[in-house]
Parts: sequence; structure tokens; C-alpha cells
Amino acid sequence: MATATQWIAGARPRTLPNAIAPVVAGVGAALFAGGNSSDVVWWKAALALVVAIALIIGVNFANDYSDGIRGTDDERVGPMRLVGSGAAQPSAVKAAAFLCFGIGAIAGLVLAVTTAWWLVVLGAICIAGAWFYTGGSKPYGYYGLGEIAVFTFFGLVAVLGTQYVTSGRVDWVGLVCAIAVGSISTAVLVVNNLRDIPSDTESGKITLAVRLGDRRTRGLYVGLLAVPLIASCVLAVATPWSLIGLAVAPLIWLAARPVLGKAVGPGLIASLGATGIAMLVWSILAAIALAVG
Repeated sequence: MATATQWIAGARPRTLPNAIAPVVAGVGAALFAGGNSSDVVWWKAALALVVAIALIIGVNFANDYSDGIRGTDDERVGPMRLVGSGAAQPSAVKAAAFLCFGIGAIAGLVLAVTTAWWLVVLGAICIAGAWFYTGGSKPYGYYGLGEIAVFTFFGLVAVLGTQYVTSGRVDWVGLVCAIAVGSISTAVLVVNNLRDIPSDTESGKITLAVRLGDRRTRGLYVGLLAVPLIASCVLAVATPWSLIGLAVAPLIWLAARPVLGKAVGPGLIASLGATGIAMLVWSILAAIALAVG
């Protein structure tokens, strides 16, 4: 039976910035759209954060379960895998995944009831996307579509969804923030899959990194990291304060250095954490700039 520490490790807490950053950026866009903090419904922002965190932990457990029963994680390099390591029964990990999805669904339902009923459909699509990433008979993550899903769900949907439920509107500022957060969130998955190219190839998991190969995957990763910097310059049209987002450049460099240095395997783990931190810092800086502007 897995210990509490192993369950926490299996939830992959290093991925939490992927959930927190889009909500922060979305609130920043809502503050800019509304003009002041009184125009933002803060309890809805809190619920949006619950939804995002529940889904990211749920998808992590779902991936652990699905990859584990397929044997994909047998020779994997990286964070703790509950099923692959034999620390937890597959049924327990699957139950944990659906518990998280349930929590996210309840919080999302409250947002839908108090905002717009069509959000129920969007929420159902998000949960289905989380499960079928590696679950089901034909998981789309095994066909190189994971990056598109991350960009869509943890970029466009999460940022614009947060802006909408907290302010009742979306605008081009929110879209730019969504593209920026979605790009760097996707970069987290890209570097993760770059690390796993050998094991994924052997197990038959054809990720985008496997399709592109080592060199082009590294180029894609660096390109995605550049998007938030470009976004900061674009957002300067809305408010010059957005240029403070460029201050994240040193963190982006720290994240990119192992990739540019052709690190492999465990050598790329540092880039995973650094990319997540850079994403969160950029989102905070962008939100502050938009709130001030």
C-alpha cells in the first residue's frame, strides 16, 4: 500500500503551476477588462482554481493508471509512478483520478449554474480530454496530440474561462495571455516527452517528440518558451506595464539551458521544474501589470 508521501509524489506537484498560472493570468485579464477589482467575482476565481487543480491532479493520476497498466512506465525516468512502481493498486489510482475529476466537476457545475449553462458542456469535454489522453482503447496522447490538448485546455480554455466567469467577458488581452500560458504549459509536456523519447519509442507510445525526433523537439521547446516574451511585448499595446513580463527571461534561460546543452534523461528533469516556475512567474507579472494598467 502506497504511503502518503508516495501518493503526493504520484500527484506530481511540480505540475501545479500548469493549473495555477492560467487562473492567475485569467484574473489579470479580467481585472484589465473590468477596470477595477470590484468588477471581478473573486469567489468564482477561487472555484476556477479548484477546477484547474483538481483536473491537473486527476489527469496525473489517470496517466499513472493508464500508462501503468499498459507497461509504458516500466522503464520510465522521472517522478514517482504509483502503478508502474507497484506502490499502489491500479484500481486505487483510478479511483483517485475520478475523485479529482468529481471535485472539479462539482466546482465547475457551481460556476456553470451561476454563470452560463453551456459551461457544463465545456467542463465535460475537459474531463473527457483528461481521461482519454492516455485512457481508453485509443488514447490520443499516444498519437502525438497531447501538446494540442495541453495548449487548448490549460491555455485557451483555462485562461479565457477564468476571465469569463470572473468578469463576464473575454477580449484580445485574455487571448494573448491564453496563448502565452498555453505555449509555456505545452513546453512542460514537450520537455517531458523529450526526456522519454527512448522509453516511449520502445513501448509504442508515439508522442509528438517521438515523431519529431530529438533535434526538432528541442527546437519546438525553445520556440514555445519564447512566446511569453513576445506576448509581453504585444500586451504593452494595452499597458506599458506588461513589459515587466520580460523579467522572466532569466528563468526561461535557466529552463532552456539543459535542452540547448543536449542534456538527456535525468538531465532534463531540471528543465521541467524550471519551465513550470517560469510559467507561474510570468503569469503573476502579467496579472500585476494588467491590474495596474
